[in-house]
Amino acid sequence: MSQHIVLRAEAIDAAVASLRTRGDVVIVGPPGAGKTTGVPPALLDAPWLRGRVLLVEPRRVAARAAAQRMADQRGERLGETVGLRMRHETVVSARTRLEVVTEGVLVRMINADPSLDGVAVVILDEFHERSLEADLSLALLLDVRDHLRADLRLVVMSATLDVDTVAAVLSPGDPPPVITIGSVPYPVETVHRPVGGEDPATAAADAVLGELDRPGSGGDVLVFLPGVGEIRRAQRRIEARVGRRPVLVLPLHGRLDHGAIATALAPASATVRRVVLATTVAQTSVTIDGITTVIDTGWQRAPRRDPRTGLPRLATVHVSVATADQRTGRAGRTAPGRCVRLWSRTEERAMERRDRPAILDADLTDLVLNLAVWGSAADMLRWCDEPPPEALASARTVLERLGAIGPEGRVTAHGRALASLPLDARLAHLIVADDS
Repeated sequence: MSQHIVLRAEAIDAAVASLRTRGDVVIVGPPGAGKTTGVPPALLDAPWLRGRVLLVEPRRVAARAAAQRMADQRGERLGETVGLRMRHETVVSARTRLEVVTEGVLVRMINADPSLDGVAVVILDEFHERSLEADLSLALLLDVRDHLRADLRLVVMSATLDVDTVAAVLSPGDPPPVITIGSVPYPVETVHRPVGGEDPATAAADAVLGELDRPGSGGDVLVFLPGVGEIRRAQRRIEARVGRRPVLVLPLHGRLDHGAIATALAPASATVRRVVLATTVAQTSVTIDGITTVIDTGWQRAPRRDPRTGLPRLATVHVSVATADQRTGRAGRTAPGRCVRLWSRTEERAMERRDRPAILDADLTDLVLNLAVWGSAADMLRWCDEPPPEALASARTVLERLGAIGPEGRVTAHGRALASLPLDARLAHLIVADDS
């Protein structure tokens, strides 16, 4: 496997050149290195490109931010050269050559049009997050390329990545080139401040107040919290104690409307310090200028399968070292920074090196339904991590009871109707049943 460490412009040129002669490439670079908004537009200028480019993002917030930024860079409105497709929002036109889509939308696009007619390149961004839909997307894309579209080019981009695993899955026996974007970030001082079992919202709010009062402190503050509930509690606590100081406390999470997200991402005036309270949406694709301090609670929400009920749920779990390092890097993008980790060095030594792929722990009902629509069993596809057999069996049992698949595993008309909705199969079943 060839691996090159180059600067951003050279990395983009190398990726485009590699794709001219082969069907895949892996690009690795830290958050803020310019992968998301640099590589896709460069492909549009490649003389060999015949078709559209799809940039696949794990979250709606990241998808919209990336699409809008690339449109702005071209001096165009969203929906001209650069378009956007995600749940409840489609902004494309006959001129659109680059579409930013979410992972769920890509899966539905593949099932609706297995050959992905008119698509020349698919870029899977932030693949290190290893969401369930990201793993499913890659497995389906590889199947498309193997059996329907040998000319389909694939790009996997990531801030941190198990390069050997991904390269082996992309092209067994002929690993793709790996291009690592070099970076010269500003130094970030990392401070550990353990809080024990204290509520993450309370601990984060107190840490924010301490940083605002710290002598010599300046710039904006980015705080990582596990979910919306913790963000709201932390915001109330901070706002109640900052008094009349020029501090603006802003939430950033996937439930916000576009206006609120834009406000959180936009720089404040020079006389106001922002405190952005964010979930994992701020770890990678979304860039927030002006951040010089990161406060990390060390927690995140992750999908899990409840062993008692078999139902999917979101669990609060500790982040991995790789994720913590990504978060830390957000403090050093534009100036020297500081990161306060709300756990001890001893706790850090016991942390996982990388986040566990969701496919190993999550409920697989929707995955199995999409595979049934596609017409392939899980063991017929290539995966970075094989889905656990017991989780697959449980999912098939659920889908048979819903009438989504038959005893032989083939999808029914009812199952196709469920798969067409951007919902958990169980919820989709209730809606379709009520409408029938």
